[in-house]
Amino acid sequence: MSRSNKKEEHMEKIGFIGLGRMGRPMASNLCRKGFRLSVNDINPEAVAELELLQASPATIAEIAQRSDIIVTMLPNSSIVDQVVSQADGILAHAKRGSLILDMSTIDPDTTDRLAKAAAVKGVAFVDAPVGRLASHADRGESLFMVGGTVQDFERVKPLLEAMGSTIYHCGDVGTGTRTKLVNNFLAVASCQMNAEALALSQRFGLNLERTLDVLYGTTAVNGQLKIAWPTKVLVDDIEPGFTIDLAHKDLTLIIDAANAAKVPMPMAAAAREAFSTARARGFGGKDFSAMVDALCDLAAIPKPRLPTK
Repeated sequence: MSRSNKKEEHMEKIGFIGLGRMGRPMASNLCRKGFRLSVNDINPEAVAELELLQASPATIAEIAQRSDIIVTMLPNSSIVDQVVSQADGILAHAKRGSLILDMSTIDPDTTDRLAKAAAVKGVAFVDAPVGRLASHADRGESLFMVGGTVQDFERVKPLLEAMGSTIYHCGDVGTGTRTKLVNNFLAVASCQMNAEALALSQRFGLNLERTLDVLYGTTAVNGQLKIAWPTKVLVDDIEPGFTIDLAHKDLTLIIDAANAAKVPMPMAAAAREAFSTARARGFGGKDFSAMVDALCDLAAIPKPRLPTK
């Protein structure tokens, strides 16, 4: 048997459930890096795209039966819970010794509960929610915050390296999800602060480029304002890398988790209501940098835009 055939024989079989805007490029990168994938999604077009990369379509039950590692990349806690726990879900069919790698952003209590249920079945569980945007996923440059044992982390690391460029082992199961909520609080809430600051600068009649130069040179600067916004809303691109709807969902997760831990978060609550207002005005499907457009629209202020060069 050739060396390449031996390598293929010992490579773990991967199942991938959830081929949305983030999951599809991640699964595609796994295929391109030589992993054997079985895939599932409610969107047949997404499945067909992965078939072109030699992935095999399968039901959730089939994926659980045939896979050594089952990856889930799904929209919310309820859907992850259903896919993992339902009567015909992953845990009903998974092999002992297999591993669930959940990369969704969900409620930490759901992560903890599913990890315990998996352990009863002899199935390992790793939470590895994703940092950065869909454009980074396209390029294989995602960031992962991983919760799991050292042994399980090492087991999933080759997959994460094929899908991303930055990997942090945050601790035991559940720490990845909790780290993601801390990170997303700052990332999402800063969008609201940026929106208010730039709306105010527009109302004052300030030159946007000069104002940004000042902000970039002080401690007022943040990554959204300096790195993300100049390539999105400030150049009139509000097509979603990460939607206002998803940002609102994450703020809800953050507030609920904080309430459970008895940590008051008044700024998070205020930011969520601002995102609620944007959604009510029809901006839910736009990029979360479009919070500034929603606010300017509400206050009848010209939208801030950098001049085209």
